[in-house]
Amino acid sequence: MTAVLEVLNLTKRFNGKAAVENLSFTLAGQTATALIGPNGSGKTTTMSMLAGLLRQTAGTVSFGKAEGDPRANIGFLPQYPSFFPWMNALEYLEMAAGLSGLPARGLRLECEKALGFVGLSGSAGKRVGGFSGGMKQRLGLAQAIIHRPSLLLLDEPVSALDPAGRREVMDMLKELGERSTILYSTHILNDAEEMTDQLLFLREGKLVEQGALEDIREKYGGDGYRLEFTDRGSAQRFAASCPWPAAIEGTVVRVGASAASLESVLGFAAGHADGVRTVGRDTVRLEEIFMKVVGRP
Repeated sequence: MTAVLEVLNLTKRFNGKAAVENLSFTLAGQTATALIGPNGSGKTTTMSMLAGLLRQTAGTVSFGKAEGDPRANIGFLPQYPSFFPWMNALEYLEMAAGLSGLPARGLRLECEKALGFVGLSGSAGKRVGGFSGGMKQRLGLAQAIIHRPSLLLLDEPVSALDPAGRREVMDMLKELGERSTILYSTHILNDAEEMTDQLLFLREGKLVEQGALEDIREKYGGDGYRLEFTDRGSAQRFAASCPWPAAIEGTVVRVGASAASLESVLGFAAGHADGVRTVGRDTVRLEEIFMKVVGRP
């Protein structure tokens, strides 16, 4: 698959201190990549360099086979989008569309469509100064997509939204991913589990892990088995009689795949069925991987 973005040894220093150091990765077309890491790990600095708002100290950023100014094909949503408060939403989006190079003919219709897509049709004529944080986040997404970019850079795109709003925006991003490549930073790990082809883990400005979610799960222990019991006593009795090393967490018993096969675990559970509710693969959560990789939440 053709690379849309290639980053090689990207570095940014402030007063001699590295905020991002030797960062390298590639984004394939029409994929979603989550950039995750604790606060201060360099996510926003990385996004700003890729968007051209911050000049790198060293390293290169290449945009595949894009013709002309490659950044004309980028849609960028900063973590804290800012607006002219006296403008209404439609006026602001028309201004953003014009700056993005959209022709005047049909521009208003395109802006109305974009506002509808992000759920702001009913607020098109309202002044942005009266918008909530979530409404501003939606308007920021509308300006990022108005020119139909091939690459979307989204810095914490759901940080200002309530759970219902997050659900709606994540559904929007999935739809956008059918025609655009998406790189988004997030500290909401459930979102990264739900929509990602690749994970990039940053710690203190360095890329410390990367790969597909399933590959990373397998690497960090997602290959065991999970047995859930009706009560803690049943779980304890099973673990005590289990022929393999087993860990108990309340009413759950975990068995490592290196010690047993799924068939043998199922066979043993069938003969010790007291209180067994479910048996299946133990999928390690991204939060657990995050703790192992970056060392803190």
